[in-house]
Amino acid sequence: MNLYDSRILLVDDNIELADMVHDMLRRNGYANVSCAHTCEEAMRVFRGESPQLVILDIMLPDGDGFTLLRRIRDISDVPILFLSAKDEDNDRLFGLGLGADDYITKPFLSQELLLRVNVVLKRTYFPSTRMPYSSGGNVPGGSVNRSGDPHFPDSGFSPSAPGEPDVLILGEHRISFAEASVTFRGKTTSFTAKELQLLRKLAQNRGNIVTFDALCMAVWGDSYYGYENTLMVHIRHIREKIEDDPSSPKWLLTVRGLGYRLKKEEKTDEKPF
Repeated sequence: MNLYDSRILLVDDNIELADMVHDMLRRNGYANVSCAHTCEEAMRVFRGESPQLVILDIMLPDGDGFTLLRRIRDISDVPILFLSAKDEDNDRLFGLGLGADDYITKPFLSQELLLRVNVVLKRTYFPSTRMPYSSGGNVPGGSVNRSGDPHFPDSGFSPSAPGEPDVLILGEHRISFAEASVTFRGKTTSFTAKELQLLRKLAQNRGNIVTFDALCMAVWGDSYYGYENTLMVHIRHIREKIEDDPSSPKWLLTVRGLGYRLKKEEKTDEKPF
């Protein structure tokens, strides 16, 4: 079995949203996706199909997702991802405290949900697989290279394209990859080699999430394990050089639990569900 053979149960009373998520997962390689719209229907499908991942809404017509999670936990340790409009910290912490594996709030980007599904399944069933995409998988708006790293051709930046300047513009910050520097209001600051590698990786995938694994591998190669904390330090230093307010970044954004994203100039990179 590979990642995309995994059986997924989606539980949401919003039929239109459930259909969109179902279709998105199928378009990206997941063929075994079932839907349920109530707690009782979810339990019937769960007992009949033994899914390997449950994507679960909190507000359901005949109960709530927290109670349903408890019922599932009585018979299975299957990973559960909450997908809910409830964005209160207490709800998030309560769901995770009950044993949920992740929690994502509506509205959400389809790419973020897909990445979280991949990460949870990989962590649970394929722990030896480093990247959240298999070499034959699809990613929204892009492809996967031989290292298992997602590549997005429409990122708006190609630093190695022949004849094009090796420059990235972030508001008033002008970044030169050739000179390993950023210029802001007449002042030029240099990047370290690792900062430049990380920024180049993010720029090549601008507008899309780049996972922690992908960033670490871009800098430290196959022996990247254990560098996660070091990565955070480098990201902080990059923000100090490219952000007006590094503590409230506008360009280099954290995607909780997944990685980082270099924001595009547009107001939104993708229409949320």
